[in-house]
Amino acid sequence: MCLIKKKYTQILQIFPTSVQVFLNIMLVVLAIILSVVLIKELFVFAQLLIVGDHTDYQTYLANILIFFLYFEFIAMIVKYFKENYHFPLRYFIYIGITAMVRLVIVDHSHPLHTLIYTFVILLLIIGYFIINMTPRDRPDSKWYFRER
Repeated sequence: MCLIKKKYTQILQIFPTSVQVFLNIMLVVLAIILSVVLIKELFVFAQLLIVGDHTDYQTYLANILIFFLYFEFIAMIVKYFKENYHFPLRYFIYIGITAMVRLVIVDHSHPLHTLIYTFVILLLIIGYFIINMTPRDRPDSKWYFRER
């Protein structure tokens, strides 16, 4: 019984580490793919500037915002490794705000949809404000539970 428990404990210690290594490898692969797509988007934007119609500002803004979406995803992956395998919630909010602004710029044919999108942007900004107001480090539990 003790031998089985010891092997079970060893497996439980190895499993999270192996899953973490697998996830890290997949994130590196994703970062490489996003970097290639980011460079491709930069070339597409340069081509649009050189030979494109110079009066279509919506296309310019849409391409710039897509570029920033790729950039933010890559920055979030880099931050994941710098923050000891943790995705900061702020980066998800940045990406959400950028994606919603792009949606408002590209698809503004329905006024009600545009109004809903702007409310979503407002909610994301309020959430970002709340996150910035709260302390990043959690206080020690003794501060909450004082013995009397």
